[in-house]
Amino acid sequence: MQPKRILKQSLSLLNTDYVKLDAKWNYKNVISPYHRIYFIDGGDGVIEDREKSLRLEAGYLYIIPSYTLCNLSCESFLSQYFVQFFEESTDGSSLFGNNHFVYKVATREIDILNFKRLVDLNPGRGLDRSDDPRIYEKHSYYQKYQALNELQSHSDFIETQGILLQLSSRFSKPEITYKESAGNLSIKILEAVRFISINLHQNLSIRFLANRCHCNTNYFSRIFEQQMGIRPQAYIIDKRMERAKHMITSGSLSFSEIAERTGFGSLASFSKKFKLETGHSPRNYKNLRIKK
Repeated sequence: MQPKRILKQSLSLLNTDYVKLDAKWNYKNVISPYHRIYFIDGGDGVIEDREKSLRLEAGYLYIIPSYTLCNLSCESFLSQYFVQFFEESTDGSSLFGNNHFVYKVATREIDILNFKRLVDLNPGRGLDRSDDPRIYEKHSYYQKYQALNELQSHSDFIETQGILLQLSSRFSKPEITYKESAGNLSIKILEAVRFISINLHQNLSIRFLANRCHCNTNYFSRIFEQQMGIRPQAYIIDKRMERAKHMITSGSLSFSEIAERTGFGSLASFSKKFKLETGHSPRNYKNLRIKK
């Protein structure tokens, strides 16, 4: 007698919407703790993972599994439906196994209907401040959307779960679900990347990060660079700079507050490093972005 097959995973909606993007959609070394699925209906763009580069083309679905290191870009115009969702399981397993690579499949009519229904069923679940995926690593942001899930009616919750499972099933091919590679990020580096992303305001020394991973500093730095393609200190500075750029152009925080929240410390230190990176002072950078 065959054992009864039971689905161990539950899915939790983060964001879904229909958006039109331009050349500002250009992000490097993105890594997120949630899955993302795109349905492209116009324009084109590019997703790159550690192995390959995929052209975003109209008529295809694309998945970026959680903790997949990737680059996202659009040269001129790209329109897409998208969904971002968390996955939890009773035994730690995933619908996509140990896969940390991007995949595409041809769209079917039911996929389009599912995406449109998902957006209609969950209004106000778009990215209300930025299309930068790295902004949403903060725990407070996740809590906001988990609270919205709790407000769903029972029927809407079940239907949302069903649609997420249907979209996920489109990527259930064995070559996707069970792919393994020596290039996959180790658990220790994934945890370090996650910790850095939500704690940019703290004093993030390499010794501290290495101690959290229970390994010595030199070994941690070497493995981090091997798997991420960048030294840990440089990675931290890059993430702080990216977060600062977002805060400058999308909020009303003072430059001193931005310096504190991104871990640069004093305004003087922040301004110096920002100008070295961008060629502009924070104020000039803000004025230039507003004009665009």
